[in-house]
Amino acid sequence: MEGVMAEGQTSPGSADMAIDVRDLRMRYGTRDVLTGVSFTARRGEVLALLGPNGAGKSTTIEILEGFRTRSAGQVTVLGQDPARGDEAWRARLGVVLQSWRDHGRWRVRELLGYLARFYVPYSTPDVTRPWDIDDLLAVVGLTEQANQKAKNLSGGQRRRLDVAIGIVGRPELVFLDEPTAGFDPHARREFHDLVHRLSDFENTTVLLTTHDLDEAERLADRILILDQGAIVANGSADELARQMATSAEVRWTVDGRRHVHAAERNDPTAFVRDLLAAEPGITELEVRRASLEDTYMALVHSAEAGRGAAGSRDVAGSRGAAGGRSAARNTDSEVHS
Repeated sequence: MEGVMAEGQTSPGSADMAIDVRDLRMRYGTRDVLTGVSFTARRGEVLALLGPNGAGKSTTIEILEGFRTRSAGQVTVLGQDPARGDEAWRARLGVVLQSWRDHGRWRVRELLGYLARFYVPYSTPDVTRPWDIDDLLAVVGLTEQANQKAKNLSGGQRRRLDVAIGIVGRPELVFLDEPTAGFDPHARREFHDLVHRLSDFENTTVLLTTHDLDEAERLADRILILDQGAIVANGSADELARQMATSAEVRWTVDGRRHVHAAERNDPTAFVRDLLAAEPGITELEVRRASLEDTYMALVHSAEAGRGAAGSRDVAGSRGAAGGRSAARNTDSEVHS
């Protein structure tokens, strides 16, 4: 049947697909943590996985990395089921954890050189592994600290070392968990440049989790919002804003007086066009769209409200026939009021 994969098979077009997740489910005892997650990621794409604490983000990532066995569903990562991934498959992945591993006695260059040797057998004609250490140090901004011991690095430098360890094998897919935690603004911008370099020039797929919505908007080609074990939104920041039909705010000045208008729809183009035709003397025209934070909060609230309403309907439906008719009459009166 179309759209269904037999166990161990890859989906059509999988050469261009780094991740293919279909109806992923995870249950711990009687508690469902993932309730049917489906999404894909193309080669070279940057995805941000967002969601409240407890939404299922960590469980999803651990399943994709092959560190946790799913309860149901089909998952393909770089053409293989992660539950059966071998060492050659793992060499194609990079993982940057949120917590820093203590390699305090190692000097930075020595540590990276030591780890790099493990990837040499997995070099291919298409992907030369590992990174050249000098190139890697330059990419992550640790050239000047190459001969320092890890324990003497600052917090931001230790985080850069974390990133270097995660990508030393020149991975085709990188998992980043809160990658810029502890970074100052300059280091954060440099890291964003690194992610773009991996995506644009190395064709590396990046899946990151972050609570920094501004970072997600800057980095991600596409944003997934996970809430209570289900994907409630999937698209670019602009697409998600349009999906919620959040209003845009237009501000302008005429004859020294400041005006503000909330456009009914997120695309205020028609309003701005009419405004400029009617008021040729406008200055300081500014359009403010809904932020990703506004959209994120609206999407999560909408999803939770929808589940609450569904739960109420389930309760009403479980009543007797007379009670059900009474509930229906009450609902009709509310809709028409």
